[in-house]
Amino acid sequence: MVSNIFDAALNTATPWESFLFVVTLILCLYPILGAMFWFFGAVSYMLFRHREELLPDVELESEPFITIMIPAHNEEVVIKSTLEYLLTKLHYHNYEVLVMDDGSTDRTPEILHQMQKSFPRLRVIRIEENQGKAHAFNIGIFFAKGEYILSNDADTIPEPDALIKYMQYFTSPNGVNYAAITANMDVYNRSTLWGKSQTVEFSSIVGIIKRSQTAVNNTMYAYSGANTMYRRNFLINVGGFRQDRATEDISIAWDHTFMNVVPKFAPDIVFHMNVPESFHDLYRQRTRWAQGGTEVWLTNFTKIITHPWRFRFVIPMLVDTTLSIVWSFFFWITSLIFVSLMTSFFLTGNYERVWHGIVMSMIFVSFQLIAGLFQVLAALILDFNGTKLRYFAFSPLYLLFTWLVNPLTIVTTFVKAVKTVFGHGSGKWVSPKRKVSSDE
Repeated sequence: MVSNIFDAALNTATPWESFLFVVTLILCLYPILGAMFWFFGAVSYMLFRHREELLPDVELESEPFITIMIPAHNEEVVIKSTLEYLLTKLHYHNYEVLVMDDGSTDRTPEILHQMQKSFPRLRVIRIEENQGKAHAFNIGIFFAKGEYILSNDADTIPEPDALIKYMQYFTSPNGVNYAAITANMDVYNRSTLWGKSQTVEFSSIVGIIKRSQTAVNNTMYAYSGANTMYRRNFLINVGGFRQDRATEDISIAWDHTFMNVVPKFAPDIVFHMNVPESFHDLYRQRTRWAQGGTEVWLTNFTKIITHPWRFRFVIPMLVDTTLSIVWSFFFWITSLIFVSLMTSFFLTGNYERVWHGIVMSMIFVSFQLIAGLFQVLAALILDFNGTKLRYFAFSPLYLLFTWLVNPLTIVTTFVKAVKTVFGHGSGKWVSPKRKVSSDE
């Protein structure tokens, strides 16, 4: 019956009307189709790529020298505990820790100076004026002694065996073409409602999307800026990080993909990170992510369209990003139209139309919620062997935040992203509010 209705609508419409109908239908179903796509992508990963993960009890034959680089700006609350862990708790010997102090105005320089007296492998480079994480990282590349560089945020703690596992991947037969390996994010501060919700979110993003991208096309939309190990030569070959972009981890992942080198996701390497614990800080973080994603899309759209065969392996990433951006505008425009219509019907006494509109919208939201919960459940089962299933109850909050706030951040930062692409952007950063927290 539904098929007959669609056929009748398309047969009586002009080509332009048919095109608009199909586009509208795709946009309406995009969240549902997207959730199912990521789910089946994860299944493909388990079938075809799972064997690429590290085998248990495989010894590392040698320890190549590694530079752990920490770009830091006003990190007095967390920098000492992070460095003490990195300098004493890792099961690896041949490495250094290089802190790029990017114009800190708090006690960060003092703490670093004191710690250097106790830890010879700790090196510090002071940048007098804050010019952004990417700028600090690019300077650090030329001071780093390691052939491999681990980007580690000031509030991020990798597991003790992380460096060993990274090098097992890089020195494996498949590792010769790995440009970077990004690890599996685990939320450290789960004591608040927002922390618990982001536990679900990061499992969904990491457990499903990165597995899907790796399985389907051997690409990756974004590395983890908090903990990713790069092969230094591939960083230099691509020109380093883009300093005028909001998110250096997204742009470098796309740049590596265009080089036709392999970005690798390693779900069996775990690092623990602090996440924003207030809505204000969380929203500010997401606006930066949204702006960075749009900047990458604008930067590469024309390149891919004009050379589709040459960059065919990037087309799935472009299509998904395009749909995400277009759907964000579509969602908020149609939502405003819907609210306006329902308000008009209510004020004119047309309560039947109001009830009909609410029922139809709830049916659609229910289908969307089921698809979203299906994706999240699969992610929680796959990630860490199901140990996070107890956080499934917080999935509705995560889904609500994703549907409402993420599209809003894309819409509100779109103009700023356009300005950045045309040379009016800045890589300067403001560190989020930090506080020492612990897992439950």
